[in-house]
Amino acid sequence: MKILVIGAGAIGSIMAAFMAQAGEDVTLVCKHRETADRANGQGLHITGIQGDHWIRVNAVTEIEEVEGNFDACLIVTKAYDMPDAARRVLPHLTPESMVVSMQNGICLEKLAEIVGRNRVVGCMMGFGATMTGRGEAEMTSTGDLVIGTMDGMVTDSLKALATALGKVTRTQTTTHIYEQLYSKLIVNSCITSLGAICGLKLGEMMRRGDARRIFLNIIDEAVRIARAMKLNLPPYGGKLDYYALMKGDRWTDDFRRHATIFVVGLKYRNLKSSSLQSLERGQRTEVDSFNGYLADMGRQMRVSCPVNRRLVQMVHEIEEGKREISLKNLEDPVLQGEKNAKRAGKHR
Repeated sequence: MKILVIGAGAIGSIMAAFMAQAGEDVTLVCKHRETADRANGQGLHITGIQGDHWIRVNAVTEIEEVEGNFDACLIVTKAYDMPDAARRVLPHLTPESMVVSMQNGICLEKLAEIVGRNRVVGCMMGFGATMTGRGEAEMTSTGDLVIGTMDGMVTDSLKALATALGKVTRTQTTTHIYEQLYSKLIVNSCITSLGAICGLKLGEMMRRGDARRIFLNIIDEAVRIARAMKLNLPPYGGKLDYYALMKGDRWTDDFRRHATIFVVGLKYRNLKSSSLQSLERGQRTEVDSFNGYLADMGRQMRVSCPVNRRLVQMVHEIEEGKREISLKNLEDPVLQGEKNAKRAGKHR
């Protein structure tokens, strides 16, 4: 399979490297010349849970440098950079080519507007990775990939793509990719936005009652939107069942919810918000693709979602230099929610 990978961040580098190592015909589009030179020369340096590797990958710095058509194009960019990448790759697509959205958030409809609905493949990313330098990436955690088409068809081409991606990590196909992406979107909307406004890693956040309340308020709004959309959400990672988590109004149910996400925070205590990392580098965040997406869907479905709307506003204020990253942001009354405000100190 001839595969183009656009984006040489941590995920893109690892995907391209392991597929190339396994014999797939891979070309990687890098933003920086230094990364491309390393990929073409001594190779990308991939470390982490799958060992220490130096893997050569054919690399270029511009999409316009590639030749011919590709069976699959993996767009592994920020959500706001995806449309430009999709438009630029159009000359290298056939009617049968697959274009894989590997953004955080849900970008399927936006991608379909550019490349056509029949070409779009959604991907739910399960493993974690971080950049450790130009041309260097660490695979920090394991996890499956789940891929699917917008119409739910599992074609021979999709199966072939799953085989290629399986050279990186176990890959499954699904007939319900939107539900899979929405399930992960909820977690991303909690972790990335909260980390961005307060500056803490997940474990530190989940030790705080005020942060846990906001976390649960985000989930509550997202689940109510999903019900309005008649979605049947799978448990995230096969374990976090949102419906079971949010069930019940007694104090014991509230205690159970707080305990559950505290344990999640303990397990992934060193996880740092991608949006926080972007802010620290002086870059834009993807909050519009996370909480902004939920706010937009809530508006369409007439489901009240003040917490997600407020988080979008606050993160944009930080981007614009109008607000500081601070623990005080967690005390915002809108984020705490009217329902939980009376219990503001109960679980601290």
